[in-house]
Amino acid sequence: MAMQQIINEHQRLVVLRLLIEAGAFALNESILQDGLNAYGLDISRDALLVQLAWLNEQGLIKTELVGKVTTATLTGRGQDVATGRAIVPGVKRPRAGE
Repeated sequence: MAMQQIINEHQRLVVLRLLIEAGAFALNESILQDGLNAYGLDISRDALLVQLAWLNEQGLIKTELVGKVTTATLTGRGQDVATGRAIVPGVKRPRAGE
């Protein structure tokens, strides 16, 4: 498995987990970028928007453009993937107890 694929899978899982931690299951791109950076998954804004589009296409989040900022809202399917109840190729599966 290529290193970029591993990084992509981790970034996608962390985005879903950050959305679970958010009270309304929604965050904007700026907060998500800071969250990924805090987890050691440094990501540019453009790369983050690509990841958000991918997660949206998979039905794991819904994205919305508010002014010039993209917001992401977790779906039920996304919550299942983030907690390990469902598996989606391209998203790292969480380890037991995480």
